[in-house]
Amino acid sequence: MSHPHIRTELPGPKARALLARDAEVVSPSYPRDYPFVMSHGRGTEVWDVDGNRFLDFMSGIAVCSTGHCHPEVVAAVQNAAERFLHISSDYWHENWVALAERLAKHAPVGEPAMSFICQSGTEAVEAAIKLARYVTGRPRYIGFLGGFHGRTMGSLSFTSSKYTQQQGFAPTMPGVTHVPYPNPYRPLLAGGDQGEAVLAWIRMLFERNVPPGEVAAILVEPIQGEGGYLVPPDSFLPGLRALCDEHGILLICDEVQSGIGRTGRMFACEHWGVHPDIVTSAKGLGSGLPIGAIVAKRRIMERWKRGAHGNTYGGNPVTCAAASATIDLVDREFRANAARVGDHFMARLRELQRDFRCIGEVRGKGLMIGMELIEEDAAHTPARQLCDALVTQAWRNGLLLLACGVSTLRFMPPLSVSTAEVDEAVGMLRKSLAEVLAARPG
Repeated sequence: MSHPHIRTELPGPKARALLARDAEVVSPSYPRDYPFVMSHGRGTEVWDVDGNRFLDFMSGIAVCSTGHCHPEVVAAVQNAAERFLHISSDYWHENWVALAERLAKHAPVGEPAMSFICQSGTEAVEAAIKLARYVTGRPRYIGFLGGFHGRTMGSLSFTSSKYTQQQGFAPTMPGVTHVPYPNPYRPLLAGGDQGEAVLAWIRMLFERNVPPGEVAAILVEPIQGEGGYLVPPDSFLPGLRALCDEHGILLICDEVQSGIGRTGRMFACEHWGVHPDIVTSAKGLGSGLPIGAIVAKRRIMERWKRGAHGNTYGGNPVTCAAASATIDLVDREFRANAARVGDHFMARLRELQRDFRCIGEVRGKGLMIGMELIEEDAAHTPARQLCDALVTQAWRNGLLLLACGVSTLRFMPPLSVSTAEVDEAVGMLRKSLAEVLAARPG
């Protein structure tokens, strides 16, 4: 009980009882980090079943974009649920069309757009790569090392942030070639500009073993999520767009984690003025309800013939209502808040960096922020165990976090978070880091 809002041991007695029930009936495949058992939440605050209060700075893996139970989202869901819960994608209704209009309005593709609605990020990626193959007739793709795009077989073929995600499932979909993602902090390739170095690597592949005329699409995260919250050099995405244009390749931006206001823009690719051909969205799109989408240039999407792709739950009236309310809130106030509070958060974390040599880098845009942890040696060795220990200790002190990459803490609070809540979280983080370092041997 190291924080005034933590009233019991962790996990508490009610949490332990539920954990025991879970162990009997729920798949052990979920990668859970610490035993937090949620009761309810409001905004950035969440409570466990034993009455302990926490600040949620992982927001369901960047899902609860408007905070927990925002009243406008709740009202939209309640209103939709009272009318009808489901009709299937064989029919039409207002909530679906209204959401598609919002997606078309905010689409970063640079021209009229159309959307396809699904239930999750991995389904959005599946739809995007199917659309790319359908309209180009080409069988190959380029993906990036460290990328995460989902766990269904097509999207899993691109996912490469951890080998455990593919282990035991080979062969996945053929035709995907992985290349390095530009990482200025830990460069994999020679050259001062890692964006240009990666582009040169792709050009080399096109000359030697990947015929560019057979590549349907390049799938990229504008800011890499699971791979370490990596922000690429400014040359990278514009160069990738030009490379795709040169060879008639479609550019797919996976904005499942970085989109819907997370970086201070509606979509992260807007920071570089890049117009992708297809964009994937999910996570923060529904403020917690399961919904995904692809948004594509209309001239591409309209080439899908009737029956070429579909689903049962696409355009669900309740999730569409949640997504429309979410987009309205993000557009009206929360993307601006993400930019403003994100700047404050980055500044506070860099203050922390000056006091702790184990913080190698703070990076990000808006409220998509990574803090790289390193061993205090000349090589800046990734501090994997320190990162894991800090995530657990922060939970014990009332702060919910997740890691990514090799040894990076990622911060993805609700876009509604306040500077006061950021300051409270940084205080919890400082305390937790000091405690973990004090407990390390030597």
